Amino acid sequence: MKITQISVFLENRAGRLSEVCRLFGENNIDIRALNIAETESFGVMRVIVNKPEKAIEVLQNSNVTANITDVVAVEIQDRPGGLAEVLDTITDNGLNVEYMYGFMERQQGKAIMVFRFEKPEEAAKVLSDKGLNVLSSDVIL
Repeated sequence: MKITQISVFLENRAGRLSEVCRLFGENNIDIRALNIAETESFGVMRVIVNKPEKAIEVLQNSNVTANITDVVAVEIQDRPGGLAEVLDTITDNGLNVEYMYGFMERQQGKAIMVFRFEKPEEAAKVLSDKGLNVLSSDVIL
């Protein structure tokens, strides 16, 4: 199952991240997961929100460059070696991770890793077939 992620391109300057988060708040858009990768002049904010279509609309109307990417979220055991087991499954099935980030789930003892694959539907099927809990949007949101 794929999950919609929004990538927001931000100038690397004070207050820009706050502006985007304020836009989300003013439009009742809840952030569920967030990651920022940066360079010297700009950053990419990768975010999973409860209303991705509305978020894109709000960002575009505010002249903020953003796009939608499909990602796969997998529940893993929050213990030493839990992530390695999932990565071994990914490697053993010839899948390549373009990037990933994690966040904690509300259930104790679990973590969620968000993966970007070239073919997210194929990756989700492989992981699910191996008995891993691939999450849908309604679980995360």
